[in-house]
Amino acid sequence: MTDIPVTEPAAFWEARYRDSTRVWSGRPNDLLVREAAGLRPGTALDLGCGEGADAVWLASRGWHVTGVDISATALERAAEHAVEAGVGDRVAWERHELGETFPQGRFDLVSAHYLQSPVGIDQEKVLRQAAEAVAADGTLLLVLHAAWPSWQTEPPFDVEFPTLDAVLAQLALPEGSWTVETMETVRRPSVSPDGIEGHREDNVWRIRRTGP
Repeated sequence: MTDIPVTEPAAFWEARYRDSTRVWSGRPNDLLVREAAGLRPGTALDLGCGEGADAVWLASRGWHVTGVDISATALERAAEHAVEAGVGDRVAWERHELGETFPQGRFDLVSAHYLQSPVGIDQEKVLRQAAEAVAADGTLLLVLHAAWPSWQTEPPFDVEFPTLDAVLAQLALPEGSWTVETMETVRRPSVSPDGIEGHREDNVWRIRRTGP
Protein backbone atom coordinates (compact mmCIF):
# COMPACT_ATOMS: atom_id res chain seq x y z
CA MET A 1 0.00 0.00 0.00
CA THR A 2 2.72 2.47 0.97
CA ASP A 3 6.44 2.78 1.71
CA ILE A 4 5.67 4.56 4.98
CA PRO A 5 7.17 2.53 7.86
CA VAL A 6 4.53 0.68 9.87
CA THR A 7 3.92 2.56 13.10
CA GLU A 8 0.98 3.75 15.19
CA PRO A 9 -2.28 3.93 13.19
CA ALA A 10 -2.77 7.69 13.53
CA ALA A 11 0.80 8.46 12.46
CA PHE A 12 0.66 5.95 9.61
CA TRP A 13 -2.54 7.27 8.04
CA GLU A 14 -1.69 10.92 8.60
CA ALA A 15 1.60 10.37 6.75
CA ARG A 16 -0.23 8.42 4.03
CA TYR A 17 -2.43 11.43 3.26
CA ARG A 18 0.05 14.19 4.00
CA ASP A 19 2.67 12.75 1.64
CA SER A 20 0.27 12.67 -1.34
CA THR A 21 -1.78 15.40 -2.95
CA ARG A 22 -4.62 12.90 -3.46
CA VAL A 23 -4.90 9.28 -2.35
CA TRP A 24 -8.29 8.29 -3.79
CA SER A 25 -10.15 9.01 -7.02
CA GLY A 26 -12.74 11.43 -5.62
CA ARG A 27 -15.55 9.17 -6.88
CA PRO A 28 -17.89 7.23 -4.56
CA ASN A 29 -17.31 3.51 -4.15
CA ASP A 30 -19.27 1.56 -6.76
CA LEU A 31 -20.75 -0.79 -4.18
CA LEU A 32 -22.01 2.11 -2.07
CA VAL A 33 -23.81 3.47 -5.13
CA ARG A 34 -25.24 0.05 -5.95
CA GLU A 35 -26.44 -0.73 -2.44
CA ALA A 36 -27.51 2.70 -1.16
CA ALA A 37 -29.07 4.31 -4.25
CA GLY A 38 -32.50 2.89 -3.41
CA LEU A 39 -32.48 3.77 0.30
CA ARG A 40 -34.61 6.62 1.60
CA PRO A 41 -32.28 9.43 2.77
CA GLY A 42 -31.94 10.10 6.47
CA THR A 43 -28.89 10.28 8.70
CA ALA A 44 -25.73 8.44 7.66
CA LEU A 45 -22.44 7.58 9.30
CA ASP A 46 -19.45 7.01 6.97
CA LEU A 47 -16.68 5.20 8.85
CA GLY A 48 -13.19 5.61 7.41
CA CYS A 49 -14.40 8.34 5.08
CA GLY A 50 -10.95 9.25 3.73
CA GLU A 51 -11.14 12.23 1.40
CA GLY A 52 -14.92 12.23 1.56
CA ALA A 53 -16.19 10.92 -1.79
CA ASP A 54 -18.77 8.56 -0.29
CA ALA A 55 -19.99 11.13 2.23
CA VAL A 56 -20.32 13.78 -0.48
CA TRP A 57 -22.27 11.40 -2.71
CA LEU A 58 -24.66 10.54 0.10
CA ALA A 59 -25.13 14.22 0.96
CA SER A 60 -25.84 15.02 -2.68
CA ARG A 61 -28.70 12.52 -2.51
CA GLY A 62 -30.28 14.14 0.53
CA TRP A 63 -28.57 12.40 3.44
CA HIS A 64 -27.26 14.24 6.50
CA VAL A 65 -23.84 12.63 6.92
CA THR A 66 -21.24 12.29 9.63
CA GLY A 67 -17.89 11.43 8.07
CA VAL A 68 -15.25 9.87 10.31
CA ASP A 69 -11.57 9.31 9.72
CA ILE A 70 -8.33 8.97 11.69
CA SER A 71 -6.42 11.49 9.55
CA ALA A 72 -6.87 15.23 10.04
CA THR A 73 -5.47 15.84 6.56
CA ALA A 74 -8.02 13.48 5.01
CA LEU A 75 -10.83 15.26 6.84
CA GLU A 76 -9.62 18.66 5.66
CA ARG A 77 -9.71 17.46 2.06
CA ALA A 78 -13.11 15.86 2.61
CA ALA A 79 -14.52 19.13 3.94
CA GLU A 80 -13.14 21.01 0.92
CA HIS A 81 -14.69 18.44 -1.42
CA ALA A 82 -18.07 18.85 0.28
CA VAL A 83 -17.97 22.63 -0.04
CA GLU A 84 -16.95 22.42 -3.70
CA ALA A 85 -19.83 20.01 -4.32
CA GLY A 86 -22.30 22.38 -2.64
CA VAL A 87 -23.14 20.02 0.25
CA GLY A 88 -20.89 21.41 2.96
CA ASP A 89 -23.89 22.10 5.19
CA ARG A 90 -25.04 18.46 4.99
CA VAL A 91 -21.85 16.83 6.27
CA ALA A 92 -20.19 16.95 9.70
CA TRP A 93 -16.64 15.68 10.05
CA GLU A 94 -15.23 13.96 13.13
CA ARG A 95 -11.77 12.60 13.80
CA HIS A 96 -11.75 9.22 15.57
CA GLU A 97 -9.26 6.40 15.96
CA LEU A 98 -11.85 3.68 15.58
CA GLY A 99 -11.45 1.00 18.19
CA GLU A 100 -10.47 3.71 20.67
CA THR A 101 -13.27 6.26 20.16
CA PHE A 102 -16.53 6.13 18.21
CA PRO A 103 -19.16 8.69 17.16
CA GLN A 104 -22.20 9.17 19.37
CA GLY A 105 -25.77 8.51 18.29
CA ARG A 106 -27.68 6.22 15.96
CA PHE A 107 -27.99 6.55 12.20
CA ASP A 108 -30.33 5.38 9.44
CA LEU A 109 -27.30 4.18 7.46
CA VAL A 110 -23.93 3.11 8.80
CA SER A 111 -21.48 2.54 5.96
CA ALA A 112 -17.96 1.12 6.33
CA HIS A 113 -15.94 0.46 3.19
CA TYR A 114 -12.55 -1.21 3.35
CA LEU A 115 -11.79 -0.84 7.05
CA GLN A 116 -8.65 -2.91 6.49
CA SER A 117 -5.25 -1.61 7.49
CA PRO A 118 -1.62 -2.75 7.63
CA VAL A 119 -1.44 -1.14 11.07
CA GLY A 120 -3.47 -2.00 14.13
CA ILE A 121 -7.25 -1.83 14.07
CA ASP A 122 -9.61 -4.00 16.07
CA GLN A 123 -11.81 -4.70 13.08
CA GLU A 124 -14.26 -6.98 14.90
CA LYS A 125 -14.82 -4.41 17.66
CA VAL A 126 -15.34 -1.58 15.18
CA LEU A 127 -17.80 -3.54 13.07
CA ARG A 128 -19.83 -4.47 16.16
CA GLN A 129 -19.89 -0.80 17.16
CA ALA A 130 -21.03 0.03 13.64
CA ALA A 131 -23.96 -2.37 14.01
CA GLU A 132 -24.87 -0.90 17.39
CA ALA A 133 -24.99 2.56 15.79
CA VAL A 134 -27.73 1.58 13.32
CA ALA A 135 -31.14 3.05 14.14
CA ALA A 136 -34.38 1.08 14.06
CA ASP A 137 -35.24 0.13 10.45
CA GLY A 138 -31.80 1.41 9.46
CA THR A 139 -29.13 -0.24 7.33
CA LEU A 140 -25.63 -1.50 8.00
CA LEU A 141 -23.51 -1.58 4.83
CA LEU A 142 -20.10 -3.23 5.00
CA VAL A 143 -17.64 -3.79 2.17
CA LEU A 144 -14.28 -5.51 2.70
CA HIS A 145 -11.66 -6.81 0.31
CA ALA A 146 -11.98 -10.60 0.02
CA ALA A 147 -8.47 -11.23 -1.35
CA TRP A 148 -5.45 -9.52 -2.82
CA PRO A 149 -5.97 -8.21 -6.38
CA SER A 150 -5.18 -10.68 -9.14
CA TRP A 151 -2.10 -8.72 -10.18
CA GLN A 152 -0.59 -8.76 -6.67
CA THR A 153 1.86 -11.67 -6.95
CA GLU A 154 3.68 -10.96 -3.67
CA PRO A 155 1.51 -9.60 -0.83
CA PRO A 156 3.26 -6.61 0.78
CA PHE A 157 2.21 -7.61 4.30
CA ASP A 158 0.38 -10.37 6.13
CA VAL A 159 -3.37 -10.01 6.38
CA GLU A 160 -6.34 -12.28 6.92
CA PHE A 161 -9.27 -11.61 4.63
CA PRO A 162 -12.51 -12.41 6.51
CA THR A 163 -15.16 -14.51 4.80
CA LEU A 164 -18.81 -13.60 4.40
CA ASP A 165 -19.91 -16.04 7.10
CA ALA A 166 -17.07 -15.11 9.46
CA VAL A 167 -17.98 -11.42 9.55
CA LEU A 168 -21.66 -12.18 9.99
CA ALA A 169 -20.77 -14.39 12.95
CA GLN A 170 -18.45 -11.74 14.42
CA LEU A 171 -21.23 -9.15 14.33
CA ALA A 172 -23.24 -11.36 16.73
CA LEU A 173 -26.50 -9.74 15.61
CA PRO A 174 -29.49 -10.65 17.81
CA GLU A 175 -31.65 -13.26 16.11
CA GLY A 176 -34.92 -11.88 14.80
CA SER A 177 -33.75 -8.25 14.93
CA TRP A 178 -31.88 -8.07 11.62
CA THR A 179 -32.55 -9.06 8.00
CA VAL A 180 -29.69 -9.81 5.60
CA GLU A 181 -30.55 -8.15 2.28
CA THR A 182 -27.20 -8.57 0.52
CA MET A 183 -24.38 -10.97 1.34
CA GLU A 184 -22.17 -11.80 -1.59
CA THR A 185 -18.70 -11.69 -3.10
CA VAL A 186 -18.41 -9.28 -6.03
CA ARG A 187 -15.63 -9.38 -8.63
CA ARG A 188 -14.75 -6.04 -10.16
CA PRO A 189 -12.07 -4.80 -12.58
CA SER A 190 -8.86 -3.56 -10.99
CA VAL A 191 -5.72 -1.96 -12.42
CA SER A 192 -2.33 -1.97 -10.70
CA PRO A 193 -0.30 1.23 -10.19
CA ASP A 194 1.82 0.00 -13.11
CA GLY A 195 -1.19 -0.34 -15.39
CA ILE A 196 -1.62 -4.12 -15.18
CA GLU A 197 -5.28 -5.02 -15.72
CA GLY A 198 -6.90 -7.61 -13.50
CA HIS A 199 -9.66 -7.96 -10.97
CA ARG A 200 -10.39 -7.73 -7.28
CA GLU A 201 -13.01 -9.48 -5.16
CA ASP A 202 -14.94 -7.69 -2.44
CA ASN A 203 -17.32 -9.04 0.17
CA VAL A 204 -20.54 -7.07 0.64
CA TRP A 205 -23.06 -7.15 3.47
CA ARG A 206 -26.20 -5.01 3.55
CA ILE A 207 -28.21 -5.77 6.67
CA ARG A 208 -31.34 -4.01 7.90
CA ARG A 209 -32.23 -3.64 11.56
CA THR A 210 -35.80 -4.83 11.96
CA GLY A 211 -35.90 -4.90 15.75
CA PRO A 212 -34.68 -2.79 18.69
